[in-house]
Amino acid sequence: MLKIGIFGVGHLGKFHVQNWLKIEGVELTGFYDPNDAVAREVSDSYGIPRFECVEDLLDAVDAVDIVVPTDHHFRLCEAALRRGRHVFVEKPMTQTLEQARIILDLVKESGVKFQVGHVERFNPALLALRDRPVQPMFIEVHRLAEFKPRGTETSVILDLMIHDIDIILHLVRSEVKQIHASGVAVMTEKPDIANVRIEFNNGCVANLTSSRISMKRMRKMRLFQKDAYIGIDFLEKKTEIIKMKGPGDERLFTFDLETPQGLRTIAIDNPVVHEDNAIRLELTAFRDAIVNNTPVAVSELDGYMALDVAHQILQKLEQSSQGGLSTSE
Repeated sequence: MLKIGIFGVGHLGKFHVQNWLKIEGVELTGFYDPNDAVAREVSDSYGIPRFECVEDLLDAVDAVDIVVPTDHHFRLCEAALRRGRHVFVEKPMTQTLEQARIILDLVKESGVKFQVGHVERFNPALLALRDRPVQPMFIEVHRLAEFKPRGTETSVILDLMIHDIDIILHLVRSEVKQIHASGVAVMTEKPDIANVRIEFNNGCVANLTSSRISMKRMRKMRLFQKDAYIGIDFLEKKTEIIKMKGPGDERLFTFDLETPQGLRTIAIDNPVVHEDNAIRLELTAFRDAIVNNTPVAVSELDGYMALDVAHQILQKLEQSSQGGLSTSE
């Protein structure tokens, strides 16, 4: 039985508690949270022991799930890795790139499993494309959220946009060539709205817009590639593929379209999107990687690369705010 300890049982941490309790092959040994009221509520509701000391919890488990504010990630990750504990940590993996580089070295030295909680990788709408050819050359993303005081200690880049940065890096698999960025702080002292253009060496271009002060929520990604358009709605859990009809597409809805190159037959495909719990899927994948000694779904290197691009964007925004310097490389 794999023994799991959770650090942080606040808003998101409670969801992790609920899901760990439904995953087979693990024992939720206990949790650490300095907030007495929150800790008492979790202990009373779920019957899980509270540990008063970080080290005591680390000594009692095989793996940890770190769901605390980002500025505490590095300290807890480092302590766990130095004790040889497997680590699951919420995104972003650390606050700074220097901290992330130390984590990369510690993971290599310890030989444990380290997974970053980029939960949108497990969104059913994205998973519906697992067996489909995805080679985007242009990407358009809108991730809009209503304003909430929780999480505003960080910018919208590390709060929201990093989800899409990770997915795009995973799909494009090419080095970043150039970044353009603009943003504005409205409700907080850090950027609340940002628009970013990322150009890749393979020619792909991604245009990302993130806002945490919108009137309505939106989490959509549109992928344009040769002969196909792919629409992903992460919020509504819907996926649509519009493409040129090919072999095996007879079952799909089709229509003819007159183009300058002649008549083309268009096929519309709606892949099956399963009603899955993304948090449970990512935690189960972490368990499986430990038990079966297989690679994690979102590695420490994945987390580092997303953080690196996010910090490049933050640097561009900082330059822009200090006198209108160029926001491109």
